[in-house]
Amino acid sequence: MFPGIHKRMDDNFSHNRVSLASAKFGAEVIYATDDFFADKSRLIADSDPIFVEGKYDDNGKWMDGWESRRKRIPGHDHCIVKLAFPGCIYGLVIDTSHFTGNFPPFASVDACYCETGDPDESTQWTEVLAKTTLEGDSLDRHRILNDDIFTHVRLHIYPDGGVARLRVYGKVHCNWELHDPSESCDLLCLDNGGRAVAWNDAHFGHPVNMLGKGRGVNMGDGWETRRRREPGNDWCVLQLGHVGIIERIELDTAHFKGNYPNTFSIQAISDDQLSESDLVAQSAGWPVLLPEQKLSADNIHEYLEVISSHEAITHIRLNIFPDGGVSRLRLFGKIHVS
Repeated sequence: MFPGIHKRMDDNFSHNRVSLASAKFGAEVIYATDDFFADKSRLIADSDPIFVEGKYDDNGKWMDGWESRRKRIPGHDHCIVKLAFPGCIYGLVIDTSHFTGNFPPFASVDACYCETGDPDESTQWTEVLAKTTLEGDSLDRHRILNDDIFTHVRLHIYPDGGVARLRVYGKVHCNWELHDPSESCDLLCLDNGGRAVAWNDAHFGHPVNMLGKGRGVNMGDGWETRRRREPGNDWCVLQLGHVGIIERIELDTAHFKGNYPNTFSIQAISDDQLSESDLVAQSAGWPVLLPEQKLSADNIHEYLEVISSHEAITHIRLNIFPDGGVSRLRLFGKIHVS
């Protein structure tokens, strides 16, 4: 464990790690010392920040982010975010887009773990990002080297000002010791630690959306590729939260009516030692878990008897033919205990 160690770089850690501070997934900004000019909840909005020329509210210029008033007393402002999932933090992005004359010159981030509830005065915080300089209208990206599990983060800004977005990327932690191995569960969902590893296209929607809770709320809440104009098919590689044996598969094309895939198939492997590049390179040759199946629009498709293998797996490759959108993918089964 390396608390407080960080590197400023343009690492692509956000590519295939879960956004732990995503409002869509259930994160909340639960406290701010001050949010006079711009509501604290906007700090974790999933959309990219925007600037609306000429838009004002009762307190001044409307800004898409969190903005405190000009501080006239000693001290600095901070806010606390309850993460959507407990997990390890691998990367932070402090985004000051559109904040030019009103961004904080410095920021730092610390984090804590609360088994139940929210932090209080007795909570022990760990610094994960030491005080660092910020620039206006820019992205400040930091890779975090810390294997601890956290449930909340606290963003400090010095002394005041506005931040458009705070992104917290990492790995969801699921305490499998509390899970009954005889019970079936969705081994691929975000709550249980599933994640998207790689994909060939995600023009209209990220594959991680397929692992979210409930049914998709609209067509944007799923994985959708562009229209394919060349031979072949689209695919993505997904990692289960725990090695397991699959008993039932559900694929939901909710809201995809004129753009759902014609057919799909699933391949699988059990190997948690391969690098991500090797996983992608070898995935086209993995054994078949579910042979190619016909799909229909805006519908939940369930598969039991046609599952080809009942061996333990760690990763799957979802193939869609030739392209299109999938709202949710569920892999129900039992965890495999070696």
